[in-house]
Amino acid sequence: MTDVAVVVNGRLHQALVEPRSLLASFLRDDLGLTGTAMGCDTSACGACTVLLDGMSVKSCTVLAVQADGREVTTIEGLTTTGGKSIDSAHPLQDTFHRFHASQCGFCTPGMIMAATSFLAEHPDPSGEEVRKGLGGNLCRCTGYHNIVRAVLEAAPLLRDRPTP
Repeated sequence: MTDVAVVVNGRLHQALVEPRSLLASFLRDDLGLTGTAMGCDTSACGACTVLLDGMSVKSCTVLAVQADGREVTTIEGLTTTGGKSIDSAHPLQDTFHRFHASQCGFCTPGMIMAATSFLAEHPDPSGEEVRKGLGGNLCRCTGYHNIVRAVLEAAPLLRDRPTP
């Protein structure tokens, strides 16, 4: 077992983990942050996307020990209430809701986390840039049209906002 200290959603968590434990498993199983979905176990779907030091990563490709001393933001960390109230929704959560950018919702947390990182680097994207920027996140339900609309609608709202 290896001792890790990871700041997750602004709060320090110290734990003993197996050296081979994935960050996704640590977040879900040890911390109870189930918004980080385990979809494909091959890094193809992006459902497990989180921010690691502000950059989007597929948490099924990162070991928990690699996050030691670093900062992780999950979908629950985008709001001050841990996602419990629509009144405190992050602009991307709000636009995904308003534009019906999810159907089953399985991919939505990873999609929003990838979009958060993407918009921090591309504050005024075109629709084509959004499609390319989210290319590592798969959705089997929506056809992506409303996802792209939601990201484009959120872009101006996030321009002056720091990345979590």
